[in-house]
Amino acid sequence: MNTSARTAAVLAATAVLLLAALPAAAAPAAAPATPPAVLAPPAVLAPPAAPAAGTVLGACGPGRLCLWPKPDFRGRSWTHELATTDLDSCVALPAGASAQSLAVRTGRPVTVYQSAECAETGEFETYPGRGTWVPQTPYEVRAFKLWER
Repeated sequence: MNTSARTAAVLAATAVLLLAALPAAAAPAAAPATPPAVLAPPAVLAPPAAPAAGTVLGACGPGRLCLWPKPDFRGRSWTHELATTDLDSCVALPAGASAQSLAVRTGRPVTVYQSAECAETGEFETYPGRGTWVPQTPYEVRAFKLWER
């Protein structure tokens, strides 16, 4: 798969998530109650699930990657700062731990892995770094990599 197709899929998924997070009052009167579906090739990137009604986005400061052990940003989060995390290196969560929701505010793309060793034989997804909240990951995240850009 080429970089342009992957980038387009990531941007489409981010747009779906952002549109789903807008309050109903912010939508124009003529707009439908739900945003139109944006289709991305399933092998490229499945769009993150839209937050359920009443889901509050997890708190995550600028320059950070935040991961929660449960869906909908519940449980005690793990926070990794861009300034103290090596780029292009596999960072595993604590032994036996996994995350099911995340927020990316690093300003850099982040790939999350089902494998604690960042093996690409398991599931993995890359998310843009300028404000992406994922209330339910499609698998349990056990490791991640921050990319240069």
